[in-house]
Amino acid sequence: MGPEGCSGLVLDAGTPELITVFPPQPDRVAIVTGGTDGIGYATSRQLARLRMHVIIAGNNHSKAQDVVRRIKEETSNDKVEFLYCDLASMRSIRQFVQNFKKKKIPLHVLVNNAGVMMVPQRKTKDGFEEHFGVNYLGHFLLTNLLLDDLKASGCPSRSARVVTVSSATHYVGELHMDDLQGSRSYSPHGAYAQSKLALVLFAYHLQRLLAARGSPVTANVVDPGVVDTDLYRHVFWGTRLVQRVLGWWVFKTPDEGARTSVYAAVSPDLEGIGGRYLYNERETKSLRVTYDQDLQRHLWATSCQMTSIADVTADTLWE
Repeated sequence: MGPEGCSGLVLDAGTPELITVFPPQPDRVAIVTGGTDGIGYATSRQLARLRMHVIIAGNNHSKAQDVVRRIKEETSNDKVEFLYCDLASMRSIRQFVQNFKKKKIPLHVLVNNAGVMMVPQRKTKDGFEEHFGVNYLGHFLLTNLLLDDLKASGCPSRSARVVTVSSATHYVGELHMDDLQGSRSYSPHGAYAQSKLALVLFAYHLQRLLAARGSPVTANVVDPGVVDTDLYRHVFWGTRLVQRVLGWWVFKTPDEGARTSVYAAVSPDLEGIGGRYLYNERETKSLRVTYDQDLQRHLWATSCQMTSIADVTADTLWE
């Protein structure tokens, strides 16, 4: 690595390709949802290597202890911990936020990473369709409850950051505002795609609200690509067979999938920049409908009602 404060490129010993190296972040605190598995685990580990204080938010107590121990050992960073958070329960999300605030530490980065993929039709503890409730609505509530901490931790020269993990699946998604729960017709793929589409709309509207208020926080969306993780356990058996036989060629590793999340979380190139859709550490265009500001507003207002939080859009945006 070059001098502290500089970023550059080095050859990763594990793969024959160049990866970005970022400056150490010893004064920064990050929360990563779903940090015990897959992309979330890889993201947590890479942020810990940058000397960040990493808080893993997840719902698997038994697995978390081993994950925290391994990350500490691999990164020689003792500032890695686990806090319980079940994104399928609004009560649990609120309790997580309370437990975090009791620590009286700053929050510089929130990585909305956790999710479920193509699960059978079932509901969260609050009665929401699981893809919509966990992947989208849980992160919507979590982010809003932590915004004050993010705003207090950011500054004009170094913003706090919200990084939301979507998917290329959002390109085939449709947002059914009159049936967000899929009660009339349920498709696991359609429900998953809708949740990932909703996350993009959410992040763009959040960035507009933050910018309008001059808040030292940015919001971006990342697309990790097709990554070899356990999320595929609920998909069609033929897809799982492809994953097993050709995974080394077709799928990214979790470490590769995490790179854009880490880039969005720490890269100096994105200082003060939000409202971007990032793939392979580069900006690209999301689905055209995601730029529809009326749809962004509609989804945001509906989400506020579902989570019982105030909608500040009318007081913040006047256009």
